[in-house]
Amino acid sequence: MSGLIAAGLFLMLAAWSAHGAQVAKVASPNGRIEVQLNLDGDGRLSYSVQRDGKRIIAPSHLGFIFRNARQLLRNLSLSGQSTRSHDSHWEQPWGERRVIRDHYNELRAQFVEKDHDRRRFDMVFRVFDDGLGFRYDVPEQPALREAQIVQELTEFAIEPIATAWWIPALQWNRGEYLYHRTPLNQVGIAQTPLTLRTEGGLHLSLHEAALIDYAGMNLQRGEGQVLRAALTPGSPTPVIRTTPFVTPWRSITISDDAADLVDSNLILNLNEPNQLGDVSWFKPAKYVGVWWSLHLDQQSWATGPKHGATTENTRRYIDFAAENGFRGVLVEGWNPGWDGDWFANGWGFDFTRATPDFDLPALAAYAADKGVHLIGHHETACAVSHYERQLDKALDIDAQHGIDVVKTGYVCDAGQIERQDTPDGPILREWHEGQWMSRHNQRVLEAAAKRHIAINSHEPMKDTGLRRTWPNWVSREGARGMEYNAWAQPPNPPEHAVNLVYTRLLAGPMDYTPGIVSLTGRNGQE
Repeated sequence: MSGLIAAGLFLMLAAWSAHGAQVAKVASPNGRIEVQLNLDGDGRLSYSVQRDGKRIIAPSHLGFIFRNARQLLRNLSLSGQSTRSHDSHWEQPWGERRVIRDHYNELRAQFVEKDHDRRRFDMVFRVFDDGLGFRYDVPEQPALREAQIVQELTEFAIEPIATAWWIPALQWNRGEYLYHRTPLNQVGIAQTPLTLRTEGGLHLSLHEAALIDYAGMNLQRGEGQVLRAALTPGSPTPVIRTTPFVTPWRSITISDDAADLVDSNLILNLNEPNQLGDVSWFKPAKYVGVWWSLHLDQQSWATGPKHGATTENTRRYIDFAAENGFRGVLVEGWNPGWDGDWFANGWGFDFTRATPDFDLPALAAYAADKGVHLIGHHETACAVSHYERQLDKALDIDAQHGIDVVKTGYVCDAGQIERQDTPDGPILREWHEGQWMSRHNQRVLEAAAKRHIAINSHEPMKDTGLRRTWPNWVSREGARGMEYNAWAQPPNPPEHAVNLVYTRLLAGPMDYTPGIVSLTGRNGQE
């Protein structure tokens, strides 16, 4: 008998050692989703998630590795906790639904190191009926004035066997890949949103919300079905923040079927309210433009006999838009810089003047007379610092000509964004989803908002719901779009558009440019 008791005690101790002791918990308003926080014998923090009493996220570690300080992940103790409930409704100025309910229970758990410098951070969990978001909140403190983050040690240990829909991260072609459908244990390193379906039919979407002044999160598979946060690289490290700061929300949307993933408002609800006030000056709309003909090689971005962005040709598009109910006309190739190898020479772009054969003032007046809006185009070819130096003047010119939407572009291979902190300084290479580009996008958004201009980003950072806070970020690309049907091998298969609904589009609106009439691509490609 004593042997059985000893064996039972050993098993209990082993379980405690593996998963730790529960120190805090919080449930969704309907009680179906519960999050538990545990500390193990080494003072290491983890969280787990269950739904209807079944665990879907096994104990998953949390913490940081710093470049300029010791790691922050062990010898932790709980120093305090608080909970609160929130239930409100808010109105979108535009979007898929007008009024959204924001209903959650929140846990704030405070942790402190038991030794050394007694560094502190809070974990904030918001649990909704359709999932949860959590983030680190790091207060100002003498022992951690600046955090140079090498790794964010956030895990998602998926308990039930699952199938994943995903595209690779940190690859040359950014987000423009066809989606893989594989067992979760075959995922390499994936972009988010990453969509999962368990053997029991439960659907999950792993993503992030409110990505501000931080590196984008990718998901690197570890052992089995454990996914670990892999921050997008940066110079000299993925993230540098002065305390106090908060990370983006790490989000898990949970539903019984795929359609409910689409209907979820979780990502938007994890973002801050509208900072712009009245944005009635703009609403999303359909547009046409000098674009498809460029991809078919019938016209060119460069000046010369095939130049598409001419005054005469643009008038044709304005007439068509007016006759057929399109609000906007996009014109690519309107400004100097497209001649020659523009891919390799973004420093040659001028965003403040037009080519000689494109009469911007006359076209703006012609469009306005017909109730049509010109859409600006700022392709940087990734010479982003060069673009920033012209940004204010370029947007002033757009505003003067009634342009209330600008399509920005960052065409280059991943990791080749060109950053130059001073005019005579060295060129540093950054990633589209890195912290530096997060700051750049915020600068563009704010500068555009001051002039009542909306932004449609191509080759963008992922959507993380910031359109709630900055409603002028109306759309973005960020996936394999329609141009691949003009020249790519293979072109987009039919299932690609369906896959996007349950993957990329869970993040937010996408400028897929799907409205082509001809189904024939360049040189007769079907």
